[in-house]
Amino acid sequence: MASQRGKKYKPKETSNADDNDDQNENQPTCKEDETKLAKIDKKQKKQKALLEFRCMVEDAILGNYLLGKPKIALSASENRKAREKLREITLWGVPLLPSKSHEGTDIVLTKFLKAKGFKVHDAFEMLRKTLKWRREYNVDSVLEETSEVDVEKLVCIGSRDNEGHPLYFNVYAALKDKNLYNELFGSQENCEQFLRLRVRYMEKGIRLLNFKAGGTDALVQITDLKNLPGSTMKELRLVTKKCMMLLQNYYPELIYRDIIVNAPFWYYASHVLSSKLLSQRTKKKFVFARPNKVTKTLLKFIAPEYLPAEYGGLKRENDDEFCPEDKVLELNVKKNSTSSIQIPVAEVGVTMIWDVTVVGWEVLYREEFIPEDEGSYNVLLNNEKEKKGIESIRNSFYIGEPGNIVITIQTGYKKKRVFYRYKTKPTVPMYFFLK
Repeated sequence: MASQRGKKYKPKETSNADDNDDQNENQPTCKEDETKLAKIDKKQKKQKALLEFRCMVEDAILGNYLLGKPKIALSASENRKAREKLREITLWGVPLLPSKSHEGTDIVLTKFLKAKGFKVHDAFEMLRKTLKWRREYNVDSVLEETSEVDVEKLVCIGSRDNEGHPLYFNVYAALKDKNLYNELFGSQENCEQFLRLRVRYMEKGIRLLNFKAGGTDALVQITDLKNLPGSTMKELRLVTKKCMMLLQNYYPELIYRDIIVNAPFWYYASHVLSSKLLSQRTKKKFVFARPNKVTKTLLKFIAPEYLPAEYGGLKRENDDEFCPEDKVLELNVKKNSTSSIQIPVAEVGVTMIWDVTVVGWEVLYREEFIPEDEGSYNVLLNNEKEKKGIESIRNSFYIGEPGNIVITIQTGYKKKRVFYRYKTKPTVPMYFFLK
């Protein structure tokens, strides 16, 4: 008993581990809650900014001062007519008067807010300057203008990216022709005409947009600088710089992504200098692709059936054989290996047509027809010992007996992605016409 009394009682030590575990479990929840609250707060601030912007635009239109106060005093009737006219003002085909309740009005106004970091007064000034510039530059008539130069070689709109944005191409390879270059940039007047040309195609692209909830409301611009010398292109650089500023100042958030391909080394230094005038938001839109990475980069954003053949895709202008809805298949070929695509053809009297592109090419490539009948001869259709370049391959073969079209691809030290599609079409043999 004494020994027992002599022992000092020590309460059982309890670990704080359980409490710590509870705290640790709660911490992520707290952080998640903070993140959610921050997102909600940010969203509410944006909604508040949009509401304030709507009221500001509404008041400016109804008060007849959106484009600035009239320089001369107007009579009561003139003032009434001016107000009625301003009530119908639109931008990119969308009414600006919020009380008209057009579903595109908020989308357009939000673009100006985004461009100015949701600072309402800055967004309002940007909108006002945009409308004034369009009136002074006479943008509404630019679509009716024509050019004596074949501008389709330089600027075109066609196809869409994976998210549905229309593609706007600027291709400058044709400017190697000195005569064409002088036609476009030989004088200050010519430079201004080229700038209007760029505005015209921008306006054409905007007509393809859909200013609705869930709609595609921006373009993807692709600028191809292949074979563009830098030493004699001072005028082009100045016009390009002006164009970049026009897009930033008067077309906010209408360029979703700006992809520069085949840029020469001198261009990067030039871009760094010119981009100092651009906002951080605009700078983030740029994507650069070196010549050997053009197809790989573009395929990140554009499906092969929508990417032009000259960039390694399967799309061809005025294509009578395939359409974007035709199924495209993919084959991955390991490095230092050989794979084949076999297209079985059981029906005779038809023509088999196929498209093939290898990302990056630099492979051994072969096409042949192998009949089912072992007594028949194989037909060699294409045998490129080493296929280089970018452009995809299209070929066809009239099927006189059952067999297989076999496409063989042998890689080197890099694995390759292959995209292909095929179809048959009824064909009347030539001898039928000869009869």
